[in-house]
Amino acid sequence: MQKLVSKVTDNVNFYMGHSPVELIEKYGSPLYVYNEKILREKMRDMKNLVSYENFAVNYSAKANSSLAILEIASEEDLNIDAMSPGEIFAELKAGFSPEKIFYISNNVSKEEMQYAIDHNITLSIDSISQLEQFGQLNPGGKVAARFNGGVGAGHHEKVITAGKNTKFGIDPDEMDLFKTILKKYDLQLVGINQHIGSLFMKPDKYIDGVYAILEIAKQFENLEFIDLGGGFGIPYNKLDDTYKSLDIKDLGKKLDEIFENFAKEYGKRLKFKVEPGRYIAAECGVLLGTVHAIKNNGNQKYAGTDIGFNVLARPVMYDSHHDIEVYRPSNEKSEKTEPITVVGNICETGDIIAKNRILPTLKEGDIIGILDAGAYGHVMSSNYNNRLRPAEILIRENGEAVMIRKRDSLEDIVKNFISLK
Repeated sequence: MQKLVSKVTDNVNFYMGHSPVELIEKYGSPLYVYNEKILREKMRDMKNLVSYENFAVNYSAKANSSLAILEIASEEDLNIDAMSPGEIFAELKAGFSPEKIFYISNNVSKEEMQYAIDHNITLSIDSISQLEQFGQLNPGGKVAARFNGGVGAGHHEKVITAGKNTKFGIDPDEMDLFKTILKKYDLQLVGINQHIGSLFMKPDKYIDGVYAILEIAKQFENLEFIDLGGGFGIPYNKLDDTYKSLDIKDLGKKLDEIFENFAKEYGKRLKFKVEPGRYIAAECGVLLGTVHAIKNNGNQKYAGTDIGFNVLARPVMYDSHHDIEVYRPSNEKSEKTEPITVVGNICETGDIIAKNRILPTLKEGDIIGILDAGAYGHVMSSNYNNRLRPAEILIRENGEAVMIRKRDSLEDIVKNFISLK
């Protein structure tokens, strides 16, 4: 085997002595590979973000909800978000206590709300009607609320979760009605939260959002916590030597000053939470796949792979960039580079991983590595076209590679269908 492009994974010793080709041979293609050491380092980065003592980091299960990953987050003493009863169920199974789980609900049924209530999990509502529903289910109970502070940010319009054009959060203009319903059902507001969007690389918008939610917080006495949201970005263009990472130290200093000043003004050292989102999980994952076809259509050259958008949805959903590495089973060299469009095996024109990417001349049998696939990768995968979802493996800190999710079988495809025969 030789590595035609491998600078990023080599620099961080991602595979820890394992060959990507041998991993594919053992576990099948495509394959999600995670590095435990990188994952834990990112978790610890966030835990040490500020010196303010009453601080918590919420791991975002929706970014990667593989049970082993959740167990590591629990071992690292992180808090955790939940977006559904399914995530709550998995988080409890992974070892999180109810007080560590924050259910940030969005347009949920009475049954979903009741599930959180029954499991003693703090629930955040994000509309007046949902507050009314919660009050009917749990009068006198504790509740949190998500507000739209008016500041939004993100790498794509589909991931901007605050501001004028979003479904999320309570409009502060409805504050009087909000307080009326709290009083109507004798509800105790224990926390407020927000989320401005996903993948910011400069802290300015995030800090603006922090100030906005703190102004809302001043309208309530006796809050126990304020969840500032997150969306901390990571650089997806690491093969470009000019890339810059989010300056975590600078962000932490700014937040520390804000926390201290607000605590003095509020008269209480209440808890502050952040939701780093993809920052924790993205860089610990690489998605491996195989090139099965090379072809030309007109002036366009294509590399056809087994990484369809059923396996990695981000490029087709958000026009997202992921760097690509190349590993070759043989020792045959590639003498030149060329623009090539890397596509998947799904029967859709939009099934494109990368357009006109400059790569070494590829050939059938080459293994490609899609970098930074640890967040919003396998968790968004599907069985579209009745394709099998890939296995997931974890390279432990001691270098051992272990399977943490089995590859789907053909039987899995039909196991929940009911035949008419």
